[in-house]
This record gives sequence, structure tokens and C-alpha cells, in this order.
Amino acid sequence: MRRAFIALLSAGALLLAAPVAVAPPALATIKEAAPGTLKEAAAAKGRVFGTAAAQAHLGESAYASTLDREFNQLTPENEMKWDTTEPSRNSFNFGAADQIVGHAQAQGMKIRGHTLVWHNQLPGWAGGISSRDDLLSAMRNHIAKEAGHFAGKIAYWDVVNEAFQDGSGARRDSVFQRVMGDGYIEEAFRAARTADPAAKLCYNDYNIDGQNAKSNAVYAMVKDFRARGVPIDCVGLQAHLTLGNVPSDMQANMQRFADLGVDVHITELDIRMSTPADGSKLATQANDYRKVVSACLAVSRCTVITVWGITDKYSWIPDVFPGEGAALLFDDNYGKKPAYNASLEALGGTDPGDPGDPGDPGAVTCSYTRTAQWDTGFNGQVTIKAGSSRVSSWTAVLTMGSGQQISGLWNGTPSTSGNVVTVKPVGWNADLAPGASASFGFTVNAPGGNQAPPALTCSSP
Repeated sequence: MRRAFIALLSAGALLLAAPVAVAPPALATIKEAAPGTLKEAAAAKGRVFGTAAAQAHLGESAYASTLDREFNQLTPENEMKWDTTEPSRNSFNFGAADQIVGHAQAQGMKIRGHTLVWHNQLPGWAGGISSRDDLLSAMRNHIAKEAGHFAGKIAYWDVVNEAFQDGSGARRDSVFQRVMGDGYIEEAFRAARTADPAAKLCYNDYNIDGQNAKSNAVYAMVKDFRARGVPIDCVGLQAHLTLGNVPSDMQANMQRFADLGVDVHITELDIRMSTPADGSKLATQANDYRKVVSACLAVSRCTVITVWGITDKYSWIPDVFPGEGAALLFDDNYGKKPAYNASLEALGGTDPGDPGDPGDPGAVTCSYTRTAQWDTGFNGQVTIKAGSSRVSSWTAVLTMGSGQQISGLWNGTPSTSGNVVTVKPVGWNADLAPGASASFGFTVNAPGGNQAPPALTCSSP
């Protein structure tokens, strides 16, 4: 398994030495160990860390044990969707959903109901209704029966899913929109509140992670709902992202929704890459996950982070985006990826088997030092150090800030993609004995005055 150490450097951090009073031995306080799983670390921050899961995979021991160990919120992937729960009109089947809800309850997990109204995975009978009154009646009945069946068990409902178009932010041309008009979303939320008064009611969509025409349209809807007393409690940002493309304004976007008086949830997080994965891509992915988790932690009303799946083995990405994948925190063999460690560390946790531990065979750690600075740039140095075992090579990834550009680099072999610079050895400094280190240096042009240090990750094969 690839081993990695993830470090995000903050500008202007100073460590000040000061006298420390030592308590008598009988009064000494033992520092508690940092949380060792995602759910423990999230809980310590007042958050929930969840995943989507499938009832069909619960019989696989590695799947179930990883689910139970790491996550404290569960979203059924397909078991609650309309074509599964009401395949023919007013004939309901909650068998698979009941099983997965039962598993979650036994583990003390919160449950996200997904989803009550969506244009996709809709049974043919519902999609074929052309009368407004008939479709409204069918939608209200579906919500009453499904949300009513699970009332008291669901923490959050994705009441309406993906009702807006990309680009323009116009309403999606779904059967609900065509037949019932704009009012169907409000009708769905009112019906959900009646059916399950205790659950938080959410609107959920993709590509609303940053500020754009689509997220602006959702924002306007939520603002209108809040002003008129339409029951909406939360907005779900799906966060199906691509490598190196976390929106720079994600935190600001979440904050503006929070300022409307609703909670913000990251509901379907995955960060896909072109496959096969390699050390550079995995390090960039780790930094991306860290950015998303950190953005959520910076917004007090961002209370839930949910990844869309446990393992790359069962991810939806390769089927929908051929040639892409490796988007989740655990690989095909349930090994923890660098993105796992980055997410855990961002939450303030430490994996007992963290590959950043210098005592872990095959690990490397890395550190950054600024060696010179002037008005329009600076010099930096990165040092990579082997752990308790020899490493045959290493990779360091620098994510540069806005307006920053590396103009020269020595003792390393760089390649650049956008603002991400991947550095590999020059040959003679690839192989590191246990405890040995190698360094490379670089010069950064920053004419905009951005002197913030780059984000740094490193890994070894």
C-alpha cells in the first residue's frame, strides 16, 4: 500500500517558547490520545462524518467493518429512491431500506433519507403522469408513505434532489417541473414536514459547491423559503469533484447559505482522477480532501460531511466517467489512502497506523522552510525524510497560491499542472536509508504579493 504523509502549512505560524509550570506527579494530567477514526475526530469537532452504503454489500466483512469503524452517519445509496420503494403506484416496498436502516441504528449512526423527489430513478408510472393534480397527489402520497414509514428514524431528508440546471441555474426540465411548475419543491417540503416533523429537511444538488449561476439560484430559493416560512433546514452540497479543482470560494459559499439560517451539509463527496492512480495524483487528492474538510470546519453551521461510498471497489465513478475513478478514502482492498489521513488530520485526529509516523516502515515525512523573501517572491526548501525503513523514491506535491509561479527549482525534477507542481528525485537523491533525508529548493515569483507558503504533501512508493 502506498504510504504518505500529509502536511498543510499555514502562513506566519510562530512557535514561542515560554516557561512551563510542572505539576507535582500526583496532580499531573495525562493528555488524551487524538481521535483515531473519522467519526471520532468529527464528533470531537461537533460534526458528523458519514458515507453512502449499499445493503447488498453489508454481507462483506471488510465493507461492514470499515463502515462501522469509521462512520457515524449512513446514506442508503439506492434503497430509498422512488423506483425502489414505490415501483408501482401505491404499492410500497421498504425491505432493503429497512435492513440498511436497522444496521445503522444498531451502530448508533445517524441516517440520511435519500431521496424523496428526484427526476432520476423514477418509476415509469410516475414519469408518465401529465395531470398537475394527479402528479401532486402522487408526490404527496409518496412522501407521506415513505417519510411516514421512517419517521423518527431519519436525522435528515434530502427532500428534493437536483432540481436546477447547470450553467444557467434555470429549473431542470423534469416531469415535476413541466407538470406542476416551480411550486412543486415547496409542496414537497411541506409534505415532508407533515410526514416526519422531527427530521431536518434538505435541498440537495451537485455543482453548487462554489458560487455560480446554479448555486445562486438555489440560494435565492432558500432565501425565499426562509422568508415565507417554507420548512427547509439544510442545503446539501454534493461535492462530486475532480482532482485539483476544489472551488476556491467553497467556504464563502457555505457561509452565505449558513447566514440564511440553514445548516450546510457536504453530502456526496468524492474526488475523482484519471486512472491508474499514482503517488502524485494521490497526494493532490489528499490535499483536495483536506481543503474540503477544512472549509466545512471553518463554517459553524457546516455540520455533516458525507463521502459517496466506502471503497473505490464499489464507486459509481468508473461506470459513469470511463477512465476515471480512485475517488474515495479507501482503495479497492480497503487500504487507507493519503486522502484518508489528510481528512483525519484536518479533523484533528491521528490514525494509530498513520503512515506519517516516522516509526512506520516505508514512511516519509516532509517539511517546508522559507529561505529568502523579497517584495515579489521568495525562495523555499522542502526536506523529505525516510522513516524506519529505506525508501527507493519519493514524490512531493506543492499546491501554489493565487498568483504564485515557480520560476526555478533545483535538486528535484518538477512537472506542473495548473497551480500544482509535482517534484520527483533527480536520481542521486531518490534512495533514502532509514532516517536519511533529501532536499530540493525553488524560487517563487509572486508579483501579486501573495507570500503564503504552498500546501505540501509527500509520499513514497
